[in-house]
Amino acid sequence: MIFTLFLIYRVALIVITNLALTNGTSKKLDISLPAQIEAVLYLKGKPLTITEISETLNQTKESIEEALFALMAAYAQRDTALEISEKDGKYSLQLTKGLGKLVQSLLPVDISGATLRTLATIALKKRILQSDLVDLRGSGAYEHIKELVNMNFVERKRQRDGRSFWITLSEKFHQTFTVIPDIDTTDQGKAA
Repeated sequence: MIFTLFLIYRVALIVITNLALTNGTSKKLDISLPAQIEAVLYLKGKPLTITEISETLNQTKESIEEALFALMAAYAQRDTALEISEKDGKYSLQLTKGLGKLVQSLLPVDISGATLRTLATIALKKRILQSDLVDLRGSGAYEHIKELVNMNFVERKRQRDGRSFWITLSEKFHQTFTVIPDIDTTDQGKAA
């Protein structure tokens, strides 16, 4: 239950921020800079420097640093499973120390955190081009996709009018994570 709520919260954050970042609508959605930084740290799934965050969000280093410290302070003041960690000038979003074993025991399969983030991104989109997923998650997504296909959590079908693949959730994903598929949003006509 805790893991399901956590996953739903993270997926909602990904949806809102991804829309804002890819469509340039962050001002329209009024998403705070700390929330955008939180989403970037989550989506990238690896430690990032202030410069890297600044370039991703097209903001000054000073504003990123200020918003990042505000985000860190907000995490420190509340009882949450997540924290912003800094090591060697790089920042990451991670589970609070001591929760790793709990979350791993709640996972129905042996899956890494990075692969789980990729799966959450696919679940958010329901159907995404592999090339778009790699843009969002980095080149490590190729290995994550291979692992998820081998676990039968996702399916890969060649794009009819392009060179990439469509990545969709499988029936096993829906059974394992008890998520009801949204049939209306999956357009199989464009997949080969």
